[in-house]
Amino acid sequence: MRCPFCGRDDDRVIDSRPAEDGNAIRRRRECQACGRRYTTYERVERFPVRVVKKDGRREDYSRKKLLTGILKACHKLPIESERIETALSRIERKIFDHESDEVPTRLIGEWVMEELRKLHKVAYIRFASVYREFRGADDFVRAAQETEGS
Repeated sequence: MRCPFCGRDDDRVIDSRPAEDGNAIRRRRECQACGRRYTTYERVERFPVRVVKKDGRREDYSRKKLLTGILKACHKLPIESERIETALSRIERKIFDHESDEVPTRLIGEWVMEELRKLHKVAYIRFASVYREFRGADDFVRAAQETEGS
C-alpha cells in the first residue's frame, strides 16, 4: 500500500478490525519511511451495477459519487465519519442486493434519505431539498415536519 503522504510502499499494519457492519476490514497502517499513520478499508469487489437516471440514461454505480452527495448533506454538521461510512455501507448493501443489476436513482435517493434522517435532521432536509427539487418554503416546512416523526 502506498503511503498517501510520502508515496513509499513500505508500511506495516498496526490494527485490523471489522468495519461497516462486517462488510469491510479497517486497517490502521504506519509508513515505515515517514512514520505517518493512515487508515485503509478492504471491501469485497462486487459485480458492476448500473444506475438508471430519471431521463433513462444509464451509468456505472459510483461509490465516490454517492459518498460526495452524502458528505454535502452532512457538511459542517456534528456527525462522526464512522457513522457516515456505516450509513453508506447500508445503502450500498441495498444497491447490491437489489433484484436487478440496474437500480433506479429514485430508489437510491429514497435509501439515502432514509439513512440521512437517522443521522441528522438538517442533513436529511438538505438532501431532500435537492433530490425532491423543493420550490418554496412550504416544501422545507413539510420536510422538517417529516423528521419530527422519526
